[in-house]
This record gives sequence, structure tokens and C-alpha cells, in this order.
Amino acid sequence: MRPGRLLIAAGLAVAAAATAALLASGSFRGERGELLPDLDQVAPGELSGRTVGAPDDPRFYLGFESAAENVGDGPLIVRGSRPDVEVRELGVTQQIRSDDGTTRSMPVPATLLYVRSSDHEHWHLLDFMSYELRRADGTLVAPDQKTGFCLGDRYEVLRPLRGAKPTPTYTDECGKGNRQLLQLIEGISVGYGDNYEPHLEGQNFDITTLRAGRYLLVHRVNKARAIRESNYENNASSMAFELAWPNGTKAPPSVDVIRRCPDKATCS
Repeated sequence: MRPGRLLIAAGLAVAAAATAALLASGSFRGERGELLPDLDQVAPGELSGRTVGAPDDPRFYLGFESAAENVGDGPLIVRGSRPDVEVRELGVTQQIRSDDGTTRSMPVPATLLYVRSSDHEHWHLLDFMSYELRRADGTLVAPDQKTGFCLGDRYEVLRPLRGAKPTPTYTDECGKGNRQLLQLIEGISVGYGDNYEPHLEGQNFDITTLRAGRYLLVHRVNKARAIRESNYENNASSMAFELAWPNGTKAPPSVDVIRRCPDKATCS
């Protein structure tokens, strides 16, 4: 995505310490033979403006595209399950494959929730990606309002990767229309990405009251590191843009994209 102008109309003590150090360093060495995913947060993509309300009291929204790609050695596979339909959320485990063909299950501190919205309904993995709008000095302006994510192989990554398959695996709609499911599998295969369009269920920020100036849009995948990966250093990306009100605050503002910064949470 090129910068441009838009007119708007997130003995065990020793082992635990070692694990914490590895996580802090940004990389994690799996058990021998484990094929771990590596989630790469793509820099914020297409911007889209939307005006809502009466002409004398408009509200302006800045929508944005987001995406995360699996560039690791193994697929991201999450399995949700619950004992019966009386339990509202599905508990989550990560299915980790090894090069000997075996798979082991690791508990993940996350949940799958059935979400019904105006345009679709299905099971969402909560907190997979997070979005932040910040001022140029890093001050948080607004957190995201995203309800969750339906993981899938939505597009192919345009670079060669060992372990990538010629056809996508996770192509369903996350249990669409089936609130009674007791178990469900979602994922992102090696060499595929999962993307979300501007304004789709929280893919925007209300910028009506923001003063003119420079801002940062920061996207993060697996922010809490709940999902086990081989690398965490590429889990955040950002975009810097300039906001202006050339025709006053009752008319749509303009946005100049200054820079997109892959793998950086700050875009100076």
C-alpha cells in the first residue's frame, strides 16, 4: 500500500525463569522437532473514511485493513471445545505438530465466543489481534473495539516458505449459524494470511473529536503471547498519518499517510 491522501466521507522455578527470558527476547525454541507457527503482523493497510449522522452533527470514522500471516515452520491450529451447550464459551488448545507426524495439545489462555452481528454470525477467537490509535508521542488515544476473529487461510503469502501448501486448509466460516457446536477448529496454514477489511466489526476509530496532528495506528497479533510461536519479534506493526481539518470540524477531515512500518510498534 503506497502512502497517499484520504478524504473521509493488542527445580520448576529455574525452568520458568528460562522460559520467561526466552519470551522476553522475542523468540522461543520449541521442543525438538516441533513445527511452530510464526505470526507476522502486517502493517496497517487500506484506510477508508465513513461519515455517520446528520449534516449538522456528523461523526467521522477512520477504517483500516489488518492482516496477520503465518511465516513459520508449522500451521497455527486452535481447537475450541466445551462439555455441553450450557457453557457459553469454548476453551482453547493449540495443536502443535512435529516433524515425526505427531501432534500434541497445549492449553491456551483464550476463548472462542459465538458472536452475532448485523452481517454475520460465527465463533470468534477473542484477542487474536489488537489495534491502538496513539498520538505521535505514543500516548494512547483509543483502544480497539474488535469483538474477535474467525481465523482462516484468506490469502496466500507472496514469498517462498518451507512447509507452505499449494492450497488452503482452513477455509470454512468458523461454525457459521451453529451456536450449538461443542468443538471447533480454526487456523492459519504456513504461507497464508488472515485479513479483515475496514469498518468490519470494530475495524475503525471514531476520530470526530481529534485535533489536527500526527497519529500512529498500531496493530499487534498475539499480544499476550497466549499462542506459542517460534518468533515474537514481528508481532507488531504500525502506520504514521497526519490528520487535518481543512474545511472545519463539520466537514470530513483529510488524512495523509506518512509511513508504514512493518515489525515496528513505533513509526517515527
